[in-house]
Amino acid sequence: MEDFFDVIKVKDFISIIRQMPLLGTEEVSLENSGGRRLARDYFSHEDLPATNRSSMDGYAVISGDTFGAGDSNPAYLQVAYSISIEDNPQAGIEQGSCAGIVTGATLPPGADSVVMIEHVHDMGQGTIEVRKPVAPGENVMLRGEDVAKGDLVMHTGQVIDPRRTGILAALGWNRVQVFKRPAVALISTGDELVDISQRPGPGYIRDVNTHALGEMLRVQGYDPYLPGIVSDDEQALKEVFSKTLEHSDVVLVSGGSSVGNRDYTLKALSEIKGLEIQAHGLAISPGKPTIFARRGRQCVWGLPGQVTSAQVVMLILVLPFLGHLQGEKDPFTLREEFLIRARLSRNLASRYGREDYVRVRLEKSGEQIMAIPVTGKSGLLRTMLQAHGLVRIPENSEGLSKDHQVLVRLF
Repeated sequence: MEDFFDVIKVKDFISIIRQMPLLGTEEVSLENSGGRRLARDYFSHEDLPATNRSSMDGYAVISGDTFGAGDSNPAYLQVAYSISIEDNPQAGIEQGSCAGIVTGATLPPGADSVVMIEHVHDMGQGTIEVRKPVAPGENVMLRGEDVAKGDLVMHTGQVIDPRRTGILAALGWNRVQVFKRPAVALISTGDELVDISQRPGPGYIRDVNTHALGEMLRVQGYDPYLPGIVSDDEQALKEVFSKTLEHSDVVLVSGGSSVGNRDYTLKALSEIKGLEIQAHGLAISPGKPTIFARRGRQCVWGLPGQVTSAQVVMLILVLPFLGHLQGEKDPFTLREEFLIRARLSRNLASRYGREDYVRVRLEKSGEQIMAIPVTGKSGLLRTMLQAHGLVRIPENSEGLSKDHQVLVRLF
């Protein structure tokens, strides 16, 4: 094998990883579905609410009977009966009459609104005094107003969050079909790495990536398998890759993906039966030495060892890729809620033909939000700590000018 990068554009790399098939599906209970992606469309099989229901305690009325009512000119109505939460009233109300009702109860035939109990005075002998008019439909949840029978409630690929859990529960889906979560393994490589509990000697550093990248995965709902630190040894790497591929869909390895004399990741991957190296080297900064290898439905990512580079590649490519495996629609296009417009505080140079992701912090300046570049080498943790997000410089640009309007990808 030749020991050099065959650098490809990011858009070409995304085309490669998009070819990975989606994971299988499984049925899970609603209480265990949070954060999962639906594997099919869900259409409502009923109206929600199922009947016209009161949204207040009070009296179900014909709204026209209350028009013009006020403190000095109240309307008087006869109470025909009262409706409990479990009742399904059949008898209607006529002009000049009403029915007592509690929140959530079904309106009787003929009633089109509810007067809140605060605006009513009980005169006794079955008569009430209404001191405020109501409009048709006021204080009423109409049948099918929330969801009508046959409506598309959720579609394939959507994440089940608390809001969506609520509507699924309201419609009685106690089990849902979701895409399986990928089993992810995370390996850190390097003779220079020691456990974070140790005090590193000269030339050694604590293993940051296992913890930083692992937390990025956990925040997204994954439970990564962590084999531990692996030395810069081709046979040791081959063995750990073979072992993790036995029970992982995606293996992430940080370190050893560049072209140095001790970078054995590519060599070890090439020795694993059926594993095809599909990319080694991206036109992206930071993150150039990224590797992608595939064996059927399994894949291995070789990530940069430098902590900032590894985190940028995770944000821009790996996490969206994991979403793709679970049916996320267009995961590599960032949604607007993760972007903020800002004005660049100074010129930024870039190399033509390469995508640059620059760390920036945000500051308010008058009515403007300024994006201030946070400079530093890719091994410096402070550049990520001080930054609020990333600014992308496209591959067909040699940089961005001061005061240029940019979209900041928030962390």
